[in-house]
Amino acid sequence: MSSAAAPVKAPHTSVFLILLMPFGVSSGYVGVTLAFLLAAHGMKAAAVGSLIALGVLPQTWKVLWAPVVDTTLNAKTWYVLGAFFVGLTIIAMSVIKTPMAAMPLLGALVVVSSIASTLTSMATETFMANLDPHLQGRASGWSQAGNFAGGGLGGGLGLVLAQHVHAQWVSGGALGLMCIACAAPLALLTEADRTHMRPSLGATLREVLRDVWSVVRTRAGLLVIVLMLLPLGSGGASGILVATAKEWRMSGDLVALVGGVGVGLVSIVGALLGGYLCDLIDRRTAYCILGCLVAPVLIVTALAPRSPLVWVASFLVYGAVIAACYAAYSAVVLEVIGRGAAATKYNFMASVSNVPVTAMPIVDGFLHDRAGTNAMFFGESALSIASAMMFALLVLAIRRWGPARPPTRAAQG
Repeated sequence: MSSAAAPVKAPHTSVFLILLMPFGVSSGYVGVTLAFLLAAHGMKAAAVGSLIALGVLPQTWKVLWAPVVDTTLNAKTWYVLGAFFVGLTIIAMSVIKTPMAAMPLLGALVVVSSIASTLTSMATETFMANLDPHLQGRASGWSQAGNFAGGGLGGGLGLVLAQHVHAQWVSGGALGLMCIACAAPLALLTEADRTHMRPSLGATLREVLRDVWSVVRTRAGLLVIVLMLLPLGSGGASGILVATAKEWRMSGDLVALVGGVGVGLVSIVGALLGGYLCDLIDRRTAYCILGCLVAPVLIVTALAPRSPLVWVASFLVYGAVIAACYAAYSAVVLEVIGRGAAATKYNFMASVSNVPVTAMPIVDGFLHDRAGTNAMFFGESALSIASAMMFALLVLAIRRWGPARPPTRAAQG
């Protein structure tokens, strides 16, 4: 393979904010707006929860169809298809007048919307993986900002329109058209090189699998896999903070405002700052530093008086730190996977990183129920610091074996 593949050209890394918005809109619309509309129609909470779970399910298996994105068509085409079907399914969900009687159709639309959103994210990740490496940190920040902004629009704007506009289809129509319009910045990007492509589909698929293995077998790849498995920046305390808000004398309306619009805005800022930090210092170091920032936030929250002001400040700062960690996660992964077969490699790492994201709310909930809220805060803080220290010791231990990042097939193009 040639190592002279040209990096993707973009007018500014902020285009990735727009490109990843449909991914956030899809989950935000289903998890907030659609859930609200269904509850208003009298659907039981268990049924609403099951529908939301259907939307999450494809996100846990998306690595299975990532090779299809890598081996067929091109990133721009896959993005257009994904954005179109995200928009179309949201519009379709919003025009169903009797959702209680159309649950099978509604469930199918939720699944298709989620799968389509993975196509937009995979295409976006492919473009970012093919950027100049010095821009990947800030691109990660902008993309995660787009994810959070999309979630806020899908849930916030969608819910406002659903509550204040009589015609139910208006909220879905506005969001659906917006998702389709998010494909417009593609005209400003050069297409990502497909250096792993071969004369036949079978040969291309084998090349993709070799690219994945070329990352996994390196010390740098293994280090990142270990880092992704550690409970750093997983955001486990977010749900517990909401569930225990009464301890801080928080009203339901204030929790909704802070947990929706408030945390959405600070998450965008946190993601941008985290992404830019990753272009200034070593990205794995940045990820560990940001993950450790969780500790002082939670410790101060535990020790401070139980007042609404403390809860609001803690929740917003915690949300910003977690968003910065998400941006750093993206930058770390982009650095190690190289350019070839980017969708498959990125989503393989995403599957790994979802292990602590899934586990930490369970751990935090266990600590809370067994020993109280403060014990949960101290427990997550201790796990974060211990994880960063363990990773630092691991890096030091392997340095005597030589460079941790020998050239890989992906890096060579």
